[in-house]
Amino acid sequence: MTPTKIRITVKSAATFGRGDGVAGFVDREIEHDANGFPFLRGKTLKGLLSESAENVVFALEKQSNLHDWRAAKDELFGKPGRGNEERGSFHISDAILSAGLRSALQKELDAGTMTKEDILYGLTGIRRQTAMNEYGAPENATLRSMRVLLPGVVLEAELNMGSPTEQQISLLVAAALDLRRAGTGRNRGRGAVLVELDDANTTQRYFEKFAKFVEEVEA
Repeated sequence: MTPTKIRITVKSAATFGRGDGVAGFVDREIEHDANGFPFLRGKTLKGLLSESAENVVFALEKQSNLHDWRAAKDELFGKPGRGNEERGSFHISDAILSAGLRSALQKELDAGTMTKEDILYGLTGIRRQTAMNEYGAPENATLRSMRVLLPGVVLEAELNMGSPTEQQISLLVAAALDLRRAGTGRNRGRGAVLVELDDANTTQRYFEKFAKFVEEVEA
């Protein structure tokens, strides 16, 4: 069965930023909707997965051309700089809270027992940082604050791959597992995430198929 969902579990505080802040409160705000539900844009998520897939393909091309992994990647994510007809078969929605959690929170909103601020503040926190001088004291005017998603928050995105081959799904699961950090400061070790297809069992099953492809190369 073709996977239909990407599941992202936040493992350490992460900021999927929207590029602005709230004057006098936070310098960098996260993406969230009118109800306070946080989300990660599908376009951003696709870019992260494509980048990870490129890393996987680069590593595999060093071994053998028995399987054309670059062709599999291009068929999924498209070729850079090409037209609409070559964008690839991979389509993904924004990553949002699970339907069950959204429904439960929406009921609280409708009943007036929670506000959108309660929801946003319940799922997020504020992290502050400042530069330090050579004496270990904070530098003037360097204090910055950003909102972060708290560890344990899970976001899900709907996935449409058309009619993928086993190799394409195997490449996608390898790219998902390779994607271990996302958001602001990810290159500085922030925003640890676990990315899976559908669930842990589906991810494991397709990763075993990916490993079998690689074993064929080494045989």
